[in-house]
Amino acid sequence: MVSAGQATDDYSAVFFIEGNEVARQMRASEFGAFLDGYVGLSDLAETDVKAVLVEVGGDLLVRSLVFFRIWFDEEGRADSSWNVPIEELARKGAKGPNMGGGAIRLVCRSLCPDPQYASELWDPDMTPGNNHFQLIRKAVKANALKFRLVEPEEENIPVLRAGEQDSALDDESRTGADRARLAQLIREQRLRIKTLQSVHRDMLTEVQREHRLEIRALSNEIGDLEQKCERQSLNNEQLKQRLAERNQQYLTMQEQMASGGAVKERGDANVTAELVLLREQLDRKQRELEHRDEKLVALEQEVHELRHREPMEDTVLRHLKTELVFLVAYHPGVGHLTLPYDQIETYFSNPTAYAAERCGMNEPAYLQWLAHYENPVCQQASESEAPCGEPLLRVSQPGEFRPGVDDRCEQHQP
Repeated sequence: MVSAGQATDDYSAVFFIEGNEVARQMRASEFGAFLDGYVGLSDLAETDVKAVLVEVGGDLLVRSLVFFRIWFDEEGRADSSWNVPIEELARKGAKGPNMGGGAIRLVCRSLCPDPQYASELWDPDMTPGNNHFQLIRKAVKANALKFRLVEPEEENIPVLRAGEQDSALDDESRTGADRARLAQLIREQRLRIKTLQSVHRDMLTEVQREHRLEIRALSNEIGDLEQKCERQSLNNEQLKQRLAERNQQYLTMQEQMASGGAVKERGDANVTAELVLLREQLDRKQRELEHRDEKLVALEQEVHELRHREPMEDTVLRHLKTELVFLVAYHPGVGHLTLPYDQIETYFSNPTAYAAERCGMNEPAYLQWLAHYENPVCQQASESEAPCGEPLLRVSQPGEFRPGVDDRCEQHQP
């Protein structure tokens, strides 16, 4: 152990988190060597690592935490473009949970003092049995990095009074401690709510992305079948036209035979042979036409089945239909919309028109209100001048918006 007056520069560490365990620990100086590219970690090649900067006091209790991400390339070296100032962020962190030495300074994706770095951070899990704060506290207590414990200096505090005044001070101290514990509990619950909201947003984004990919794949498949149907229909029309021409030739020859009178036997034989040939060709074309009609019916049935088939098990569409997963969209003026399964394709074909219909408006009127809602300024302008731009009072409800009135200042009112 060392005394309180000794330096504690090495009381910073970086933990690599995998699932519900600390996979690797190193001092901050060692992590700096990885950032400088002097050494690499082959087992972390092409890996996006979840890491935590842990600042510990001389009493080996956590003082601040920064939850950050870092990428290791194919050689196991840290991303050279990574430049998140984690030490500076740690000094600006918000109040977090009490990990034994009072409320810590906490920096994570939901509590980032500088928004430009939020995408480089991640939120800790606070669910029972998988709590990252308890995991870090346990690892710090184990002290695998051999930090030296600073021996606290003893202070002799004189007792000024005793008796009833001491009892009053004890009551006041207990009340203050209860208030501090309550405030700490509130901060922890707010942090957990923010992290859960962040997880929900990430899950919703992933579900929407998978849904868009599935819809795009089905649309491409349906488009290919429709093209096959169109080509088959065109071939059938061509065959019908050729069959009609053959029938016309056959009727013409019959008329010629009826009006020609007696002919020679050789001519009769030639005509008979040609008629037999034409009948065979006609029968063959008729069979081809029937076969193509059957293929066309089969293709149309396949398109119908694809449009109405049940989603496969364990797919996003299946979960949406069985209401195990809900697809939620947000539009100004409407708020959050839970999309029914049978309206998902309609929504993605034109989200703006869908939102306008839910507002009881047509799409142009909704877009006109949306332009005012996003930029509530006067839009009046002459042919040679820019719009007035005078700030206006925003109309928050689409149904209450009056074009030409609510988007004009008093000077340009009609």
